[in-house]
Amino acid sequence: MANNYARGQKDTRPWGTWEVVDCGEGFCVKQITVNAGGILSLQLHHFRAEHWIIVRGTATVTLGNQELVKKAGENVYIPLETKHRIQNNTQNPMTFIEVQVGENLDENDIVRYEDKYGRV
Repeated sequence: MANNYARGQKDTRPWGTWEVVDCGEGFCVKQITVNAGGILSLQLHHFRAEHWIIVRGTATVTLGNQELVKKAGENVYIPLETKHRIQNNTQNPMTFIEVQVGENLDENDIVRYEDKYGRV
């Protein structure tokens, strides 16, 4: 198993920020904040599944062919190799906790299909 994350690691993206809260063999936990109007790329991962728990605000989640609206306290599971994205269509920041589980956890395990910010 490979985990290329470290607790405290963080980054700023065009849509908001992420920070690694905890990690260990086979898992990584991130706190992710999406700015008002922000949207992550439509993507999938080959080596990890994700579980998202919305903790602040309202998220619009694309999961395969479905579009779901999730509020604080609600969650969604993203299986391995499933196209997904999250967006914040509100005027306030939205925060969710992302739990990654897999044999190879790496920020480069992203296949992008659409991206508002030109990163495809």
